[in-house]
Order: sequence, then structure tokens, then C-alpha cells
Amino acid sequence: MAGSTFGNHFKITTWGESHGRGVGVVIDGCPAGLPLDEKDIQKFLDRRKPGQSKFSTQRKEADAVELLSGTFEGKTTGTPISLMVFNKDQHSKDYGEIANYYRPGHADYTFDMKYGFRDYRGGGRSSGRETIGRVAAGAIAAKILKQLGISFCTYTRSIGPVSISSSAKELLAGDLSEITEKILSNPLYMPEELPCQKAQDFLKSCMAKKDSAGGIIECAITGVPAGIGEPVFEKLDANLAKAVFSIGAVKGFEIGGGFASAASLGSENNDSFEQKDGKTTTVTNHSGGILGGISSGMPIIFRAAIKPTPSIAAPQKTITRDGENIEISIHGRHDPVIVPRAVVVVESMAALTLLDLILEHMGSRIESMAQFYRTIV
Repeated sequence: MAGSTFGNHFKITTWGESHGRGVGVVIDGCPAGLPLDEKDIQKFLDRRKPGQSKFSTQRKEADAVELLSGTFEGKTTGTPISLMVFNKDQHSKDYGEIANYYRPGHADYTFDMKYGFRDYRGGGRSSGRETIGRVAAGAIAAKILKQLGISFCTYTRSIGPVSISSSAKELLAGDLSEITEKILSNPLYMPEELPCQKAQDFLKSCMAKKDSAGGIIECAITGVPAGIGEPVFEKLDANLAKAVFSIGAVKGFEIGGGFASAASLGSENNDSFEQKDGKTTTVTNHSGGILGGISSGMPIIFRAAIKPTPSIAAPQKTITRDGENIEISIHGRHDPVIVPRAVVVVESMAALTLLDLILEHMGSRIESMAQFYRTIV
């Protein structure tokens, strides 16, 4: 199988299946000297692990990470880092009957058409459990970026018809530590209490109908200097889109004004430049912090649309591998909504993308290369 590796300079390769012995990631390109232990990574994994609330699958996995290589005496060595999480609570029998039919909304049919064979236990390689490797690697990328003064604020913007009222700009204008605490302290990772309660009520009604819901995740990145990203095929916004779209449940991506920009005028959509407190900034941020594929120094703001969980207990029509029309009801342990657990996955993919392009940027100017070289000789 091709396509399990992401990145050019900070490169990750994820491996494993939902009901195999475990899942994990190998990271190449991490700088030496970064203080790192399993606790740093576990904080991120705990944000996506199952069983945290009644709105997530009740599969009981601790998702305890094991750091197998790439560190010595608590710091990275510059060699490949290998991380692994063992699968402990597989109920493979829950998936026995689906071996002979295709679940609506899943990759069962397309996997069969590509390989002529598939691991039907929880989706195998196309399972959401594959994202454990991404999140583990993203934790390391985010730690490096934090040392560079770059921060992430990622949260649930909406679930079904229920949305928060604050814009990303309004949230960033507040106390970020307080906002982050609110996000992490509720089961839906929403920064506002009232919409969170309304969304929970909506999800309860979906569960009563044996149905599921989708939503939107928003990510705001601050502290990114101007100049990160390449102008043609390695654009920062294009790479973010690819990274986020590589997450299985994502069906839409927009940055800055996004699709609303199509209905605006140039005079409304253009971000006017100004000097403020000795810094170049823009009055508005319709571009989402990226111009021509390169960061502008403004906050990078993007959104990802997450589809409803395809595994639902309500009756659905499908076909068997032999082409027989049948009706099914999917049973087992499934999330009624994927959005909350996907928040940290989106953040991780953004961190991986940004770090990779920052490392690329280090060779953009000869004076920067010369300055760096002089510090090591």
C-alpha cells in the first residue's frame, strides 16, 4: 500500500489496523535535543481516545503510547522516533457479518475494488484508529512549534445545526488559556457553554433515532511569522488542505473567508495592510493568514467539515459482495458523532504541515543559511 507517508522534512509514516495488534508511527526528521517523553505525547492521545463520554464509542482503550526509539536521557537524538499503541479491546466478532456486504458511507466497497481483499474488522487501515499515529506525531510537532512561539486553538465550531456564536477573531482576542480550558473541559470541545448544551441535546435526539451527526472543526494558529510556505506546489494553504482532507471523515475545507469570499466584492474581500505598533499587519483577515501560498503573519484560520458517523443502527440499504440487494442495521460500538475526537486530529495534521514547511523555509535565504552555518562551525 502506497500513501502512508506524509511530509518532506518532518516525515511521518503511520502503520497498523483497527483490530490488529497495534497502531503507530515512525517519525524521521525530528531535530536532536528536544526534551521528550511519553507524557508529552499522551496528552494529545488522551484528547482522541474512545470512551470519554456518552457521545463517543464505548470501546475501552487506554491508548497508552510506548516510545520505542529516537530518544536518549530524555531528549531526541535526531534519529527516527518510533511510537506504538497496542490495541487492547478489540471485539472483532462485532464485524463478522459485514465481511460479505458493504456498509454505506464506509470504504468497504472501494477497498474491495482496489485490492480485491479487505480487513473488515472495524475498517482495518481505513479505520479512524489509524489517526493515533498522526496525533502522536502531531504532539511532537506541536511541542517544537511551541518553542518557536506558535500556538493552536482548535475546537468544535458546530455540531449538526448548533453552532457557537463567537468568531475565531473574537476568541483569539480573549484569554487563550481560559478559552482552551473551556474547550478541554466539555465532552464536545466547544468554547461556549450554551451551544455545547444544545448540541448535547441534539445528539441525544440523534441517538434515540439510531442516527448520527456531523459538524465543523475550526483551527486558529497564532505566532506564525510571514514567509512560511512555497508559492507553487508546496503552498501552505494547499498543504493544509491536503493534510486535513487526508483525515477519513473530512468532506470539506475552507480557509479565511472560504466559500463566503465567492459572494463578496474585491473591495470587501481584500485585506488592507497597515503598520501597527511597528509591525506590518492587515485590517481584516479574509485570507486566513495566507497569501499566495505563503503566511502573512496574521492568524491562520481554517475550518474542516466532518461528515456524520456512517455506522448507524437505523436500517440502511446496501448490497452484498455478490450483488444482492439487502437491508442492514449496524451494531457494535460506534461514535454518534466523530467531531469532538477529530479536533485533536485536525490540530495534529496542521502542526505537521506547518513544521514541515518551516524546516523547508530555513533554506530560503542565503543570509539565513550563512548565519546558521556560522553558529555550528
